[in-house]
Amino acid sequence: MQEKPKKRLASPQIALLDGIRSPRDLKRLTRAQLSDLAGEIRELLVDTVSQTGGHLASNLGVVELTIAMHRVFNSPVDRMIFDVGHQCYTHKILTGRRNRFSRLRQKGGLSGFPKRSESEHDAFLTGHSSTSISAAMGLARAKKLRGEPGKVIAVIGDGSFSGIAFEALNNIAPDLTNLVVILNDNEMSISKNVSPFARHLARIRNTRGYYRFKDGLERSMLRIPVLGGALRDGVSGLKSAAKNALYHSNLFEDMGFTYIGPVEGHSFEQLLATLTRAKALQEPVLVHVHTRKGKGYWQAEENPGAFHGVSKFDPAVPQKNELSADSFSEQAGQCLTAFGETDRRIVTVTAAMKYATGLHHFSTRFREEGRFFDVGIAESHAAIFASAMSVGGLLPVICVYSSFLQRSYDQLLHDCSLEATHVVIGVDRAGLVGEDGETHQGVFDVPFLTTLPGAVIYSPATYEELREDFRRALYEEKGLAAVRYPRGRQTFYFPEDTRREADYSWIPAKEKADCLAITYGRIVGNLLEALKQVDQKIDLAVMNRIFPLPAPLLQAAVRYRRIVFVEESSLEGGLGQRFAAALLCSGWKGEFILRAIENPVVPQGTLAECLEMVGLDPASLVEILEEP
Repeated sequence: MQEKPKKRLASPQIALLDGIRSPRDLKRLTRAQLSDLAGEIRELLVDTVSQTGGHLASNLGVVELTIAMHRVFNSPVDRMIFDVGHQCYTHKILTGRRNRFSRLRQKGGLSGFPKRSESEHDAFLTGHSSTSISAAMGLARAKKLRGEPGKVIAVIGDGSFSGIAFEALNNIAPDLTNLVVILNDNEMSISKNVSPFARHLARIRNTRGYYRFKDGLERSMLRIPVLGGALRDGVSGLKSAAKNALYHSNLFEDMGFTYIGPVEGHSFEQLLATLTRAKALQEPVLVHVHTRKGKGYWQAEENPGAFHGVSKFDPAVPQKNELSADSFSEQAGQCLTAFGETDRRIVTVTAAMKYATGLHHFSTRFREEGRFFDVGIAESHAAIFASAMSVGGLLPVICVYSSFLQRSYDQLLHDCSLEATHVVIGVDRAGLVGEDGETHQGVFDVPFLTTLPGAVIYSPATYEELREDFRRALYEEKGLAAVRYPRGRQTFYFPEDTRREADYSWIPAKEKADCLAITYGRIVGNLLEALKQVDQKIDLAVMNRIFPLPAPLLQAAVRYRRIVFVEESSLEGGLGQRFAAALLCSGWKGEFILRAIENPVVPQGTLAECLEMVGLDPASLVEILEEP
């Protein structure tokens, strides 16, 4: 184990990095200098991410791999796709963005993911996982049809090798000779991989002696004058038979790849030789690289899960692997665990997000009963799996980020809604999320969930409402029920004079009001803050069961001359538009003002900055409330 530093790391004294302005500059460095460069990059990664937050362990694990890729291949003629894209930090540093790296994930700074508008070296946006092989195949096919030179390289982690990746694998064509897939096998996604695919990779790693023998035999035969090539081709059947007899099957070779590996992912000698060979082969190639997540930083190596995605931290101070109970995610996990204590029908499902969604509580408590399921990064499968468990008499709850739930829309419609099965979805990170930017903002779940026949949506604003909403979703609803809640913690409490109704809360103004403000979820806090600053007398209604729209609230709203509807969701298809349509159908003729997220492609920034960008901060809400 590495010696633990006693004090905070100082900003690294960059030497070799000063001379790296593009990937071409790597080609003049010696092998020893490449190792020194890797050390400098790791220092820069730790120093920067400790100040900006971001994905640390995954990036530390691919430093040598990324350097070797840019040494062997020629970006942007050779196109590189990283999956998940949050492992692209070294790639950004090497492609002319080092001077902007201190602004990583900041407003107006570098994105934490590849972004084509940011650099010609970013081939494809990969904010969500498992997409790289499909994208690489598309780019490789385009190069073929257009007669363009160069390879297309997809770097995909073993945790991302799920769902869509297998669909792409099933569509590999032998004429895609310009395709290279690099499997970055670090035995982790966000937490430890436990799937059959992970066990398959472990078996390959344990049989690397076979592949060394195979490569050595081929090199020996090719050195034989005249007959070498014929001998190699003649014994290929014998080699395959021996491989299958001794080691069963290699999935990748069966699917049409030329398999190379496993390769030590922190050895420049092995990486450069292997990637040079992959570049020369005129056939689809899969390179299996074994790396260590968190490599080079003692805390991330010892606890890579805790350093997957981090907030600001002091690199010299040991970080406690503790999750604060003061968050909606943790409260949801504890709540579901409490319900599970008294109802054995309750089962929970996650897509490789056990800790992030708070389900580690449920997993630990009911491990022996087998009522927790991590299906890997396969949200579509999770929806069908949960729906079928409902048919079988269970009460399934899926906990998933809002932005990842988008991937299962068809299954939510076809296999949950049309089947009329009782599935509960904990929609975590609903609303704006901040620094992860446009690929992770949870602003589309309300528009698409409201299109599902029979769906019911809750949007709690407090922990108390969260617990009550899960109870109602489990025991009062019969079909698809979603409970959506934001990233982070509860930030406000309802005033003492709040009047509770079945599906909404009513906060009256001190004097009779002819204006009604309506909202739901976390943004209630900002609206309450804005109401304190305006002179107008405005009543406030806070929806809790937000869809179907509460009929009593619609009936009460028609008494007002002016209605202001505020929501932290996409304007198009949102609840505000539905509410306005319902009012018009009722014959109401007042003034309706809608404030929602007009352009839902919201770039990175702090949460406060993102709310200000879309006009949902207190100051912006004061302006619309004060409009005559």
